[in-house]
Amino acid sequence: MTKSEIQQVKQRFGIIGNTESLNRAIDIAIQVAPTDLSVLITGESGVGKESFPQIIHQYSRRKHGQYIAVNCGAIPEGTIDSELFGHEKGAFTGAIGERKGYFGEADGGTIFLDEVGELPLPTQARLLRVLESGEFIKVGSSKVQKTDVRIVAATNVNLHEAIASGRFREDLYYRLNTVPVQIPPLRERPEDIVLLFRKFASDFAEKYRMPSIQLTEEAKKMLVAYPWPGNVRQLKNITEQISIIETNREITPAILHTYLPQQQGERLPMLFGGNKQHKTFESEREILYQVLFDMRQDVTELKKLVHEIMSEKAQPVASASVVNNIPTINLSTGNISSAHPIQNEDDIQDTEEYVEESLSLDDLEKEMIRKALDKHNGKRKNAAKDLNISERTLYRKIKEYGLDN
Repeated sequence: MTKSEIQQVKQRFGIIGNTESLNRAIDIAIQVAPTDLSVLITGESGVGKESFPQIIHQYSRRKHGQYIAVNCGAIPEGTIDSELFGHEKGAFTGAIGERKGYFGEADGGTIFLDEVGELPLPTQARLLRVLESGEFIKVGSSKVQKTDVRIVAATNVNLHEAIASGRFREDLYYRLNTVPVQIPPLRERPEDIVLLFRKFASDFAEKYRMPSIQLTEEAKKMLVAYPWPGNVRQLKNITEQISIIETNREITPAILHTYLPQQQGERLPMLFGGNKQHKTFESEREILYQVLFDMRQDVTELKKLVHEIMSEKAQPVASASVVNNIPTINLSTGNISSAHPIQNEDDIQDTEEYVEESLSLDDLEKEMIRKALDKHNGKRKNAAKDLNISERTLYRKIKEYGLDN
């Protein structure tokens, strides 16, 4: 399509921006519209994905048919099948009448499934059947019905990750993703940000019957530099807030700064070891073991230090009393308890011997190896990888600790 034709589409559907990636997405939507291919629209929340199914519908042969937009994430899991495919009277408690369902209503038209990644797995199986054969069955019925519906889906969920975690069917993904349309986030459209702000400011000035707000040059730079995690929707909301609240219609960086929320990710510390999205019980337990072990080391070092100081001052009785009051940590249980009373110098020597013994890592190392082997059902290769040691080292340790019995 020519740029003038794309511009006409943008004016018709209220799309603002001249970024090449945005124009490319519009071009793909128009090119695929005359076909009956399924389209999957992806992009972050707030980028304006809802405009593209309407473009596809209006430029298709189905434009005189029904266009139904369904927010899959807003419908409870228990009623989603009934909403989409309909139900028979008495199919479930509260089904006092027959319901046609969206796929029955939109026969000959287009259904837009927004947030398709939120569909439960049983509903995904039903949707796959519609895509493959155009057939569906109402809830509580055994009769197969046919429908001629064009499906356009959208999601802000990473479906590849959802497939890997078993939350989304891979076969359904490939059926929906016949033609992908990627909508760029606002931070990748810097030249469009001021244009959108100006349009929103004009609209709100007309809506609330007040002068339109204007940005200073420095404020424009601040607006463009902001990452906009909420994308166009966030920009529109902030423009509306400023339009209503600020009496000064010239917006400076100081004013704008009060409306731009700080990014939490920039203020939070990162955990050592990288950015792991999925924490398992095993990893949390290992972290707890490490914390307890470090605490025990600190306590035993403190005992040694107190003992040495008090010995130098030749105050054995006081030394015994001080050391006696320092708590000990049981690594296997995590309990913190006080030691038994120490009466004489010999007891102090025994305490120091116990301190030295507690510094040994053998017991902890043996326990961690045993747990890793149990976790991987005795598979030494996997256990070695989990422990971040070589297989050769693991074999030697297993033999050393007698764990191969």
